[in-house]
Amino acid sequence: MKKILLSLTLFSLICTNLFAQFPVGGMGGMGGGRPKEATAIPGTAQAAPKGSAKITGYIIDSSATKAVEFASVALLAKATNKPVDGTVCDEKGKFTLAKVATGDYVLAISFLGYHSKRIDVKIVNKNDDIDLGVIKLSQTSQVLQEVTVEGQRSLIEDKVDRMVYNAEKDATNKGGDATDVLRKVPSLSVDLDGNVTLRGSQNVKVLINNKPSTIVASSIADALKQIPSDMIKSVEVITSPSAKYDAEGSSGIINIITKKNTLQGLTLNLDSSVGIRGANMSLNGNYRKGNMGFSLGGFGRSNYNVNGEFVNTQLAKSDGTITKQSASTRNDGLFGSYQFGWDWDINKSNSITASARYGARNQNTFQDALSTNIIRTNGSNTTTVRDVETKDNSGTIDLNVDYTHTFKKPQQELSLSAQYSRNDRKNNFTNIIYGLSDSLVQLGRNRISNINPSYNQETTLQADYQSPIGKTQMIEFGGKGIFRKVNSTFTQVGNNGALDYDQNIAASYFSYTLTTKQKYSFKGGVRYEHTDINAIQTTEGGAKNNIDIPSYGTLVPSFNVSKSLKGGTTLKLAYNRRIQRPSLQFLNPNRNASNPSNVTEGNPNLSPEFTNNYEFTINTFFKNTFLTTALFMRNTTGSIQSIRTNEVDAQGRPFLLTSYRNIGNEDAYGMNLFGSVNISNKFQLGGGTDIYYAVLNNNNPDPLLNAKNQGWVASFRMFGSYNLSKGWGFQAFSFYRGNQVQLQGSQGGFGIYSLSIKKDLANKKGSIGFGAENFFTPNGFKINNNIESSTISQQSTTTLRNMNFKINFSYRIGKMSFDAPKKRKKSVNNDDLKDGGDGGGNGGGQQQQAAPATTGGGGGRPR
Repeated sequence: MKKILLSLTLFSLICTNLFAQFPVGGMGGMGGGRPKEATAIPGTAQAAPKGSAKITGYIIDSSATKAVEFASVALLAKATNKPVDGTVCDEKGKFTLAKVATGDYVLAISFLGYHSKRIDVKIVNKNDDIDLGVIKLSQTSQVLQEVTVEGQRSLIEDKVDRMVYNAEKDATNKGGDATDVLRKVPSLSVDLDGNVTLRGSQNVKVLINNKPSTIVASSIADALKQIPSDMIKSVEVITSPSAKYDAEGSSGIINIITKKNTLQGLTLNLDSSVGIRGANMSLNGNYRKGNMGFSLGGFGRSNYNVNGEFVNTQLAKSDGTITKQSASTRNDGLFGSYQFGWDWDINKSNSITASARYGARNQNTFQDALSTNIIRTNGSNTTTVRDVETKDNSGTIDLNVDYTHTFKKPQQELSLSAQYSRNDRKNNFTNIIYGLSDSLVQLGRNRISNINPSYNQETTLQADYQSPIGKTQMIEFGGKGIFRKVNSTFTQVGNNGALDYDQNIAASYFSYTLTTKQKYSFKGGVRYEHTDINAIQTTEGGAKNNIDIPSYGTLVPSFNVSKSLKGGTTLKLAYNRRIQRPSLQFLNPNRNASNPSNVTEGNPNLSPEFTNNYEFTINTFFKNTFLTTALFMRNTTGSIQSIRTNEVDAQGRPFLLTSYRNIGNEDAYGMNLFGSVNISNKFQLGGGTDIYYAVLNNNNPDPLLNAKNQGWVASFRMFGSYNLSKGWGFQAFSFYRGNQVQLQGSQGGFGIYSLSIKKDLANKKGSIGFGAENFFTPNGFKINNNIESSTISQQSTTTLRNMNFKINFSYRIGKMSFDAPKKRKKSVNNDDLKDGGDGGGNGGGQQQQAAPATTGGGGGRPR
């Protein structure tokens, strides 16, 4: 509820016309704890002259005699009517404005659903202590047929420890999934298969509403395809997580925040899209009355008519054998997501939230007429032609229950959480070989299949406690237990078996925050995680072998410091140590030979890898422009890296085998640069680049397997939006990822771009729009990849045709009403430095002053 209340506060400020303009990034997020001390930004509020006077008061509802929590209070210079200071009320309705200079002022009080009030205040002496007592606000009687709380947030915002991309403001996201959304987020790169990298590393922890999910543990790419873009509110990129977060995710954390509604009333939202390569539809309803709320929704998406081709040439350096391959490719899929949510404010101090979610994925991939031509130096050639069909189906269930108890002291709370998550997956392939004799066909030798069912199950119990110390400090500590069970069973000719993998993690953490009067913010913490693993591999014939993986403990420190300077500039310095445990895709010993010349096999003996991250960031505002620059260095030891070797099957045919080992070091030295500018209140432009120098070395003593590589890697993105009159809007986006340096070769770059136009319907109850993607390349684009080692050389070219045109439609029915403001609702999450839109850090529990132009934090707790 707190996120909604703070959102309404921002909206109320806009309605009272306190500001002439808002620079990009200046609004801060719409939620997160209490606003902290804000830095004055040019063009928004006058810098308040310093003094020693103080103004206090209480805002209450005139009819209900209840505190108006989070009502906005702005202090205006009476002569100019411009804001010089401001704050919001706490949960008791109390506000305090300190360090006010002598002069004549107007106190402007507002909150959505109430009539605004203005009070003249005169400070005569520099040490005046003016207590305005109880100030009553009367409710408006208006009941709104439809309310959309928008605020003036920019598309990209920078917070103390994270970058926030407000996906709901980008019309080009309509009709896609989370993969399309993440491509637009600074510091992230997403390849054509949906694999995500953060600053060049795929070791990323992905959370959904601050919580993990087993589908993400199995495959991030699969998880992203199950999340509709229309349901994503924002994406947070956390490059320096505090000790409160799990230690996993070497390069950082991506937190996907989905849309929620906790206002009073009943609503029903319909969103749909249809195009030449895909279609989707979602229906979501919300009902809330009094202290209880419910939500129920479903989403379905299909993709079709996605085709391309590939050619591949492979040279075995040991004997000079050349393997050439080519095929036409196509794929189709059907995805669904269904969720139910419930929340209950038991009383002023206790609340419960619960949710259930089920996601389904059905993906079919085809290689038509896959031709494999093996050319040997002795003159013997072999050619086979086959059709390959791969079916990747999965279902995921997530169950969550959260309980929160708040104390009388502001920001003191105890949270308990329980979660059950399970992903069941079947990844099967079938090869139909042509040109064989009738006798072999009758024996079924023309058909090769692999059946690979698996599941990943997690049960989590968590407790967190936080309490302020005085006005400038905060302590946080807690514990967590994660109990994972992984199973993979595979059946194919000559290679049957199974893997049972149990992993139990016990964790505890402590974090301390200090904010000084000199606008320094320090946050340090330490987390300890102990891991026990039991693994059993079943081989051909049913023999069971225990895999000896020792238990291990990990101490993970983190440190963040920030300094707010005059003129809207913030400096941040951070260090953290992270751990990356291998997921099922690396552990699974199933040999995937859907393409018999390129085979992949996991390694259940893998250990975790460890990473040290260093970061220095500068954020600045001037006029209507926001710029952020981050310098970073990352060092990873025990890196899980792929090893490619040339093997020969039972028929003497060569193939490339890819497996994984903990034998590598990865270093990266880079920079992220992003900027956005409001050219006018209708026109916004932005863009940036992520560039780093990668150094890879597997340190293998075997000269045949030893490999190293280094080079520059860069990606670029640009976007623009223009709001036309009468409800029309236009947005554009483009992204290009350059050549990717790999341990044994490189992967070619690619680019995508999109345009969209939208027209709001009457009363903004819905919209209709048109989108176009990659329309200048109807024949698709090519990606060139190469692999080079002491044993093999391979060049391949993949062509993908992804030009798309689509029509988007959305409609909302129902009504929302604003009664007396409800008590803020809390839930467990792994959040810490989200608030503090000024970049000054967490205030450690102090209710500090906040200029209205920067009221708010970075998204707050999910509701």
